Amino acid sequence: MLKNIQKRVRALFPSRPSPEPVYQRREIPRDQHNVSRSMISEPAKKVLNRLNNAGFEAYLVGGGVRDILLGERPKDFDIATDATPEEVHDLFRNSRLIGRRFRIVHVLFGREVIEVTTFRGNAGNSDDNDEQDDDRKTSEHGLLLRDNVYGNQEEDALRRDFTVNALYYCIRDFTVIDYAGGVEDLQNRQLRLIGDPETRYREDPVRMLRAVRFAAKLGFTIEPVTEAPIHELAPLLTHIPPARLFEEVLKLFSAGYGEATWYLLKQYGLLDPLFPETMKAIADGQPDELIVRALQNTDARIHQGKSVTPYFMYAALLWPALQAEWQRRQDNGEPVQQALHLSIGKVIGRQVQATSIPKRFSGPMKEIWELQMRLPRRQGKRAYGIMEHPRFRAAYDFLLVREAAGEIEPGLGQWWTEFQAADDRGREQMLSQLGQQGPRKRKRRRKPAARSNNP
Repeated sequence: MLKNIQKRVRALFPSRPSPEPVYQRREIPRDQHNVSRSMISEPAKKVLNRLNNAGFEAYLVGGGVRDILLGERPKDFDIATDATPEEVHDLFRNSRLIGRRFRIVHVLFGREVIEVTTFRGNAGNSDDNDEQDDDRKTSEHGLLLRDNVYGNQEEDALRRDFTVNALYYCIRDFTVIDYAGGVEDLQNRQLRLIGDPETRYREDPVRMLRAVRFAAKLGFTIEPVTEAPIHELAPLLTHIPPARLFEEVLKLFSAGYGEATWYLLKQYGLLDPLFPETMKAIADGQPDELIVRALQNTDARIHQGKSVTPYFMYAALLWPALQAEWQRRQDNGEPVQQALHLSIGKVIGRQVQATSIPKRFSGPMKEIWELQMRLPRRQGKRAYGIMEHPRFRAAYDFLLVREAAGEIEPGLGQWWTEFQAADDRGREQMLSQLGQQGPRKRKRRRKPAARSNNP
């Protein structure tokens, strides 16, 4: 009876879709914002001015404008223009065309790269335009495979992911142009997707990772409608090429906010498609404290201006998976050393199906893991041999993280710290003391001399 009544009510009062946000161009004059040309790099200004002088529209866009408005100095400067990639390439001899999914231009000034993109447009009805259909294709899951449909500035703004990244700065009249309410969202410190979140995430699931990365970096909250589909759509990341996800992982954990990023990724269920074996091991009881400690150390190094290595980061992120596989093999009766080597191969082999790991990183990562077994064996000349290993310093740092995470008893890390700082005499004394503390070696019994059969 109740179901029949509900059907009649729905027939009389059909549900209406929630109204789409109204986007309207807003120009913010120079005296109402803090964006200044002095905060833009010289190469970026050269690109903007040359494009404008050649008769094209060109604007600073995205993170550069966002960060300046937040009172920070941007690391990268991106430019949007109505010039096609080929026209941009013709203007700059120091440029190169890249990309298949999106064609863009990189203008090179030494180590600084200015990325120039052409205004993107809406595909419209591709059934009536075969040429346009060739420029924009999606997969069966809604994933955007190719998108080289060009348009005007308004279309370009509404094709961008988040409102705070859809801000343009005009170097000619010093105005900031906002189509999607990005300035207001900056003031409210929130991330909001432009358009329908589910559709946008299906077009490019990496946008879910970008939402987390920006939220962690900027300290923003993710607006409720924007965050609602993330947990359900997280498995779509498995359709992204592993090589691209590897690059995204580096961005997630190399920005100086890795610990906050880890917790947000876990909250939204985004770690499972990125590190399936690690998350399975954690669910089965392996702790993630070492990962958290390693990310804290990485964040501190980045904020101190020090370099970080992807192989150290991956060694920590995959450690729970390695521990689980290593223990399983030992429980099955395999020798410790053999179990470790086989576990390393198995864990890396499974991980590369989710995110690729170039050999220049997987090799050093293996060495860090293997050295964890050698570091406790310091007697005799072993300590000197370990210290000469090219990956000793990284393995030593990893050992300190293990101690800080409570995985092993403290003491070994301090010994290695003092051993590195000691002079030759001090090192010999430390090794001598170590030999006295260790178990006494059993003397090998000499075999009796063979008896001669000759009388």
